[in-house]
Amino acid sequence: MTERQSAGALIAAGVTVLFWSSAFVSIRSAGASYSPGALAFGRLATAAVLLGAFALVRRVGWPDRRAWPGILTSGLLWFAGYMVFLNWGERLVDAGTAALIVNVGPILIALLSAWVLREAAPRSLWLGIAVSFAGTVVVGLSMSGGGGSSLLGVLLCVLAAVTYAIGVVSQKPALKYGSALQITTYSALVAAIALLPFAGLLVHEAAKAPLSATLNVLYLGVGPTAIAFTTWAYALARSTASKLGATTYLVPALVVLMSWLFLGEVPGWLTLAGGALCLAGVAVSRRKSVRADSLQTVAVDS
Repeated sequence: MTERQSAGALIAAGVTVLFWSSAFVSIRSAGASYSPGALAFGRLATAAVLLGAFALVRRVGWPDRRAWPGILTSGLLWFAGYMVFLNWGERLVDAGTAALIVNVGPILIALLSAWVLREAAPRSLWLGIAVSFAGTVVVGLSMSGGGGSSLLGVLLCVLAAVTYAIGVVSQKPALKYGSALQITTYSALVAAIALLPFAGLLVHEAAKAPLSATLNVLYLGVGPTAIAFTTWAYALARSTASKLGATTYLVPALVVLMSWLFLGEVPGWLTLAGGALCLAGVAVSRRKSVRADSLQTVAVDS
């Protein structure tokens, strides 16, 4: 991979992380008026329509049959399952606990990538993951409401982390047989179809929901889903799943910053310290990434 392509992948990953960070604020707002399944369906239906229209304009064809196992797995588990589990889990546990559990995902991605995809996992990656996870623990503890967590809520957040990790690892091979736009579009369509049973509930809740909540659902479909999942797939095709997964540890730090700027939630020193650890861990995990990624030229560009 050339330096220009590597820089493009890094920028794409940055766009994804920014949108996914903003999603936490929007989910919290929309979740007060929309149930977990309806919220997930509204988000994915919006993304599927937008991506489908864009794919038609770009004349994106039917995916290669070899890409379909990855499309179906990531669409059902990650696009659909993860969103429902996370929306539901965050209703039963505090934000700190949810963030802590879901951020086990990058660790699972690294383990699955080494086992299933045979990706190399350098020491810097594992060190970065450890530092960032420690930061997530600190942020989670600082944001915790202090009350007892629901066992069901914890289990739902665990399921969210597992489906996220499996979805990412299954999407990686599919990107050998289709573009980022193609894989993301059909994954979103698969997820939207799977969540069709929630369509009636979405219509019922939309009739009662305030405009701000509905606008947040639409934003979640456009930004954190249609755009962010496409830029993620673009970056994933040009990096290892484990290394890209580690960059999502930037999310807790950015959520803290966005909550501070847009919601007026002033973070404490413990929260800021945890965010700094998350940033430091990502920096460590990305060490020598350009040099390592440049060795993947034939596999990616052929």
